[in-house]
Amino acid sequence: MDIIISNTSGKPIYEQITAQIKSQVLSGSLRPGDALPSMRVLAKELRISVITTKRAYEELERDGFIETVTGKGSFVAQQNTELLREDALLRMEQALGQAVDIARHSGITDDEVRGALALLLEGE
Repeated sequence: MDIIISNTSGKPIYEQITAQIKSQVLSGSLRPGDALPSMRVLAKELRISVITTKRAYEELERDGFIETVTGKGSFVAQQNTELLREDALLRMEQALGQAVDIARHSGITDDEVRGALALLLEGE
């Protein structure tokens, strides 16, 4: 499991961890049942506090991405694909909303926004 922590990011470290693990689950690189490193091992690998990894794991468990079994560890949870799709749609709408706000404040026309989106979609 690859996690990269940025000290220059505006996001707290625990949010960076949760976002990257969620992304790996959503992309399929982490599959249901896969074991995650223990909180202590992850903290040591990332050179951060165990308290930070504990908070990240608690958030992931609360959001249904992982399950923790006492004495055995934390594992990727079976995912509700419809719930994941709704989460992805919400995040997409938020990102597009930010892009529209930037465009409106910068004098970029709706047609230019549509054109940029069309180019991005073609690139996939």
